[in-house]
Amino acid sequence: MTTTDLHRLTGAYALHALSGEETAAFERHLAGCEACAQEAAELSATAARLGLAVAVSPPGALRERVLRRIGSVRQQPPDGADPARPGRVRPRGRMLSRWALAACLAAAAAFGGTAVWQHQRAEDATREARRARQATDEIAAVLAAPDARARAASFGDGSTGTVVVSRSRDQAVFVVAGMPHPARGKVYQLWFDEDGAMRSAGLMDPGRTDQAVLLRGAVDGASGMGVTVEPAGGSERPTSAPLALLSFPA
Repeated sequence: MTTTDLHRLTGAYALHALSGEETAAFERHLAGCEACAQEAAELSATAARLGLAVAVSPPGALRERVLRRIGSVRQQPPDGADPARPGRVRPRGRMLSRWALAACLAAAAAFGGTAVWQHQRAEDATREARRARQATDEIAAVLAAPDARARAASFGDGSTGTVVVSRSRDQAVFVVAGMPHPARGKVYQLWFDEDGAMRSAGLMDPGRTDQAVLLRGAVDGASGMGVTVEPAGGSERPTSAPLALLSFPA
């Protein structure tokens, strides 16, 4: 499957119409393609909203009717025995009707639960797409700022990194290429270097080797930035020696 083919699978992925092998290949592609990741998130949100739009809410009185009916029907004795006539088996009709009532109640609850799940999924996908779009816009604004200055460095593992700083926006962006995936349960964390004191600037995406990351927080008085390997979720303070240290351009 070529890269061009993968770019065309966002719609099928959003509708869960891919095979297991295709899904795995496409999700590997998503890790390095921000455009496809955003499009897939937006299509998933749209699909979920369409599903919610055609869902039919059960009548408001359904639950009350079912509960009244259940309360008026005597509980079926074990093995279908009729307590009024020992040794005689009661006809199965009432037992079947009880199962039908229970099935109706379960179906109504499941139907409502499905609609809620679809709605929640749509909201989550929409929020994720909105965050991704906002981050992309902020990164583009820093890179395009008239006072943007850059400093590049090569790291020992063969990867390269560039930090771009806009003093007028008080923001910085870290662009990295060829960064190895961190070990399982680990993540790369970015830091502002303030005269040797490190202030957290956010986490990198552990699934991507090439990425541009907006450093979280103001540049303020920081003189540079660093990258460390931390437990998943990040740390309040660095727990390992920096993999890289870059001073900010003057």
